[in-house]
Amino acid sequence: MKLFVVLLAAVALCAGEEIPQIPGDNSHYVEGVSRYIWMPDGDEVPQLVDLHETADESVLNERNGALNAYWLFTRRNPTAQQVIRHNDLNSLRNSNYNGARPLMVIVHGWSNNGHTGMNALIRDAYLAVTDANVIVVDWRNHANSPYNIAVRAVPSVGQFLGDFLTWVFNNAGGNWNNVHLVGFSLGAHVVGNAGRRVGGRASRITGLDPAGPQWGGNSNALRGSDGQYVEAIHTDGRALGIMDPIGNANFYPNGGRNRQPGCGNNSCSHGRANYLFASSIRTNHFNGRQCANLNQAQNNQCTGANLRMGNSILNKRGNGIFGLTTGANWPF
Repeated sequence: MKLFVVLLAAVALCAGEEIPQIPGDNSHYVEGVSRYIWMPDGDEVPQLVDLHETADESVLNERNGALNAYWLFTRRNPTAQQVIRHNDLNSLRNSNYNGARPLMVIVHGWSNNGHTGMNALIRDAYLAVTDANVIVVDWRNHANSPYNIAVRAVPSVGQFLGDFLTWVFNNAGGNWNNVHLVGFSLGAHVVGNAGRRVGGRASRITGLDPAGPQWGGNSNALRGSDGQYVEAIHTDGRALGIMDPIGNANFYPNGGRNRQPGCGNNSCSHGRANYLFASSIRTNHFNGRQCANLNQAQNNQCTGANLRMGNSILNKRGNGIFGLTTGANWPF
């Protein structure tokens, strides 16, 4: 790791930008300007990412989303996944999938996989309140690539996910009005692309602190037309997360930026969106107030109409920018 930082430092000096030396400290970072940012890996260890690094596109191909793995959890198998393989009807028919039940899909972010804690956190919350099909998407083959490669894999990963869901519905039943797609960080943009692939029919899409670096103005980013209702929960805006109000409803708890209450760094603030969402599924106690503009949200000055942040209500609808304050510890 030390050699890696030294080499990057040499490159940075040649490029006229000083490399950040303190792992995890992104106080230098300016969205759309800075070359370097510290990002947490699956073990929450800060990794230095060069956002100007040329992506080796040879590791990608048009079928990169075909490497997705789909793990089904239900109340009959709440912790032991059943693997459903796209186009393998036996894997679908022999599973506990029930087309009459709601379907929730969870997608992890960069340098994560299906075993990363946020999946179980949200899965368990959902199964505690709803008899549902929960599918965790494991796209580790590209999520564990260098960040610039993972960014470029997102559209295909999402498109293959959309095709998989269509196949499931065609062969085992389902209703798009009972579908909730949830993604964290890069996963938020994955579920956006999945929703787009199926014509915006999913009832709900929730982006948990959608990834920011390389996503401002990116046509593949999550957007409000990707589902019937698209919600974004921003907790580390202008750093690891995007600050732009990209959904129909955009929530900015505690100003939407680092540091979130109880957090000491961007990694904690970024991941806080997962915990707030899981808590909202179980308790539905986060009351957002509509803001006149983003500046009001950043400064916790919103006093408009109420809209609950998160929760598991499939027919939830709303539009606008919303601010709220939370606590520092579970259930926040």
